[in-house]
Amino acid sequence: MDSNTEVLLGWRAGLHGWDALVERYSRLVWSVPRSFRLSHTDAADVYQCTWLCLAEHLTRLRRPEHLGAWLVRTATRQSIAVVRARGREVSFDLWEPESALPAPEEVVLTNDRQRRLWAALMTLNERCQRLLRIAAHSPELSYAQVADALGIKVGSVGSTRTRCLADLRRKLGDLR
Repeated sequence: MDSNTEVLLGWRAGLHGWDALVERYSRLVWSVPRSFRLSHTDAADVYQCTWLCLAEHLTRLRRPEHLGAWLVRTATRQSIAVVRARGREVSFDLWEPESALPAPEEVVLTNDRQRRLWAALMTLNERCQRLLRIAAHSPELSYAQVADALGIKVGSVGSTRTRCLADLRRKLGDLR
């Protein structure tokens, strides 16, 4: 597989590097707006805007080896902008048949579990939050891709994830 630098240089020279970049980072870019729990439509907008920003700034990238981190930062900024624009709207799919709706007690229990999980997650440091969001929304990513997105060493991804999960479990236990 070509390095980001080779792919970017190839794209600038008119070769087909863009497709390789999209294929390499597509799941990572998608994981960011989904980690913000955006609707599919809003997540698609963030995804598209992130790639558009890359196309606009491609010639100004100084460190192509950190492209994954750049894409995550850009998608994060785009996601935050959407969240701010939408406020705390909750969208309901009005076309869903009533039989598919969960029982009220299931909704209450699920909402309580999610509230406790998010409350515990938000008490973790930013590195752990980002790592766990990527792991939850894009489990198929390799350690190298996760390390690139977070700007950490590949060898520390597993141990960092283990520490973050242990910390999250402890904090969830404290919230009971």
